[in-house]
Amino acid sequence: MNLGAIFPTNVMGTDLAAIRDYVQGVEDLGYDHLITYDHVVGADAASRPDWGSRYSVHDAFHEPFVRLRFAAGLTRRIGLVTAVIVLPQRQTVLVAKQASEVEVLSGGRFTLGVGVGWNQVEYVALGEDFHTRGRRLDEQIKVFRELWTNPVVTLYGKWHRVPAAGLNPLPVQRPIPVWMSGRSEPMLPTRRA
Repeated sequence: MNLGAIFPTNVMGTDLAAIRDYVQGVEDLGYDHLITYDHVVGADAASRPDWGSRYSVHDAFHEPFVRLRFAAGLTRRIGLVTAVIVLPQRQTVLVAKQASEVEVLSGGRFTLGVGVGWNQVEYVALGEDFHTRGRRLDEQIKVFRELWTNPVVTLYGKWHRVPAAGLNPLPVQRPIPVWMSGRSEPMLPTRRA
């Protein structure tokens, strides 16, 4: 059995010493992996009376790839995992590069957890289509696998074009393990086809 700890995003703030102590403490306690999750922007709940207790503009979220690069430099053994990156709201090739960098800087300890998200506000703010997110996710995974295993890629999909280009450095694990998670309808395989 593997045991993981979740980075306490909403309570950690920006205290670098606290972040360092937490990350190193989790590794020292023998956990197998450290999980971090993703939100780029928060919605202003004051302008949305039905928002409820979901994350809002008042909840701090460090950028996951930056946080994991920081954690990679502070640790030697523990696995580093995103759970989850809201993938369809992000540029695919850029995420492939960011993931590859975490993978290299951690010495092969990275797993990319992805999902489609629930926050339409983020999709609007990032200029992406909320309604095609499940189908785009499938193609994004294919693009990742090509970029992480080949020095030069030529790929033309419905949403992606890679014209004889590649990442350098390539990740240690080829391809990087990808975990998919979610409970919304677009994450169901039958709904993404």
